[in-house]
Amino acid sequence: MKLQETKSGAGPAKVVSEREWLEARQALLKREKELTRLRDEVSRERRQLPRVKVEKDYLFAGPKKKETLADLFDGRSQLVIYHFMLGPGWGEGCKSCSYLADHFDGANWHLPHRDVSFVVVSRAPLPEIEAYQKRMGWRFKWVSSNETDFNFDYHVSFTKEEEKRDEVYYNYRKDEFMSDEMPGLSVFYKDEGGAVYHTYSAYARGLDPLVGAYQFLDLVPKGRDENPESSMDWVRRHDDYSA
Repeated sequence: MKLQETKSGAGPAKVVSEREWLEARQALLKREKELTRLRDEVSRERRQLPRVKVEKDYLFAGPKKKETLADLFDGRSQLVIYHFMLGPGWGEGCKSCSYLADHFDGANWHLPHRDVSFVVVSRAPLPEIEAYQKRMGWRFKWVSSNETDFNFDYHVSFTKEEEKRDEVYYNYRKDEFMSDEMPGLSVFYKDEGGAVYHTYSAYARGLDPLVGAYQFLDLVPKGRDENPESSMDWVRRHDDYSA
């Protein structure tokens, strides 16, 4: 039986008959169905998480005007915010966040029809955000939290004092300082009376489901083929890839 080398980290893949392949595929299908059922169960548990009322006033700088957190719902009851790593004076956004952001506009054709508004938030001043957004050609709404504590309250931006201590609270645990900005996603709900509640936040690998390209890469023989020590070091901003 001939063996074909792969770079997936799983060792050489066997070359087999069609019958043997079908048996292996059917066995894997059982595992995939288990994963689907588990994902559905976890999604139900996520929706049943308790909520925290947002008491603090936040004012974001938007393309047309200053907006509150409640304004960002744009008449809908559910709001998803992506915390994009673009700090004041950075010049360009994080390449990994840019990789994720390449997937946002396609989803955003559909989200409003499911009572969901989607907004990206960064701490950079609005002119710096707009310049980078224009460069990348994205259409989604992107606002600045530069004059608020929003990023700090949702644990995606960190102070100089935290950097000196080399300790931050990120992804629900204390960890060493890596950057003054980190990625994340937060979800909010607004009731009929206008009260806003925080329902969910995710960070780090919890953002993987946002990356459609990963869903394709997980299907191919080499998989994501990433450096385990720095999994996204292959990623480039889409205008930085060579022809």
